[in-house]
Amino acid sequence: MRIAVIGGGPGGLYLAYLWKSRHPEAQVELFEQNSAGATWGFGVVFSEQALEFLRADDPHTVDAITPRMESWKNNTLNLRDESVEIDGVGFSSIGRLELLQILQERARDAGVSARYETTVQTSDQFRGYDLIVAADGLNSMVRRNFEGDFGFSISYSTNKFAWYGTTKTFATLSQTFVATELGAFNAHHYRYSPHMSTFLVECDRATWQAYGFAGKTIEESKAICERVFASVLDGHPLLSNKSVWRNFPWVWNAHWSHQNMVLIGDALHSAHFSIGSGTRLAIEDAIALVRALEAEADIPRALARYEAERKPVVKKLVTAARTSADWYENFPAHMKLDLMDFAHSYITRSGRIDDARLRAMSPNFMARYEAASRRDGARRHA
Repeated sequence: MRIAVIGGGPGGLYLAYLWKSRHPEAQVELFEQNSAGATWGFGVVFSEQALEFLRADDPHTVDAITPRMESWKNNTLNLRDESVEIDGVGFSSIGRLELLQILQERARDAGVSARYETTVQTSDQFRGYDLIVAADGLNSMVRRNFEGDFGFSISYSTNKFAWYGTTKTFATLSQTFVATELGAFNAHHYRYSPHMSTFLVECDRATWQAYGFAGKTIEESKAICERVFASVLDGHPLLSNKSVWRNFPWVWNAHWSHQNMVLIGDALHSAHFSIGSGTRLAIEDAIALVRALEAEADIPRALARYEAERKPVVKKLVTAARTSADWYENFPAHMKLDLMDFAHSYITRSGRIDDARLRAMSPNFMARYEAASRRDGARRHA
């Protein structure tokens, strides 16, 4: 089989590596418009469940990645100079570029032919290939040329966000909510190496407009965010890497393949950063596609199987992500709650976690939350 993988992000690299390592006789070629050392963003996050899913299918790659990851068991919320830890929420993170380098090495060792700094203009360049895998991200060329055939749709969240890094490291995956005279901000921050953290800043549209960010340069915006979060940054700077203000894009495709072309990762779907990593979903797409190709005798049936088996799983995740994003669209209103009610609202926002599950996975937090609820109830009835 001759496969062209368009896009050298984690999903494309992992698909190429996985197929070539399992089918050495196959011809697998990967095409990426950027250099091998280029990336945007900073760290990426995997939940404990995501790593176990990957380990079940490919323990060797997990063993290569995990020693270079930062891990923690708790989630920390900061509001009005108070903090609360929610125990039992395990995550690990790694620098995006470091992850790419690991996957590039594995793909190279498996025999994948990777062509970097190669711009693909049209899928016509790949005539003669048995399968074209579009792993080329939100602005996918393959999908863009066949949007009607894929049933492509896109919408946007109203909140604005900018993705920074910082040399300040944090003990856990944390969020800091800050009210200012002109509006409210939230920062999602976590370490992804012993010396670096991701620091994603979010605000609602009203706050973004009040600060005049539309007319600010990247450096001016960064300076404002450094002032807003001065207490949590402790004198450390924010670092920019194409850190422009954006609205989160909700990408969906009704049909996952067309002819011999198939979509994975952000080219296919997006899930809000508050609930899960796009990197994780792209890698899981690659695993599902490989399984389907191995289970069916011909490519059309394999692509149909990939969609039939993977789509219900992705739909469930995207639904939860939209519910989570809705909570963030209204986070300034949630900030009016007291700390424990705010934390409970936050951790149950996606609808996937109820009090019974919280008692099992986060017993320390739930004991503190229920004690606070009893005190509040007693005061109301006093």
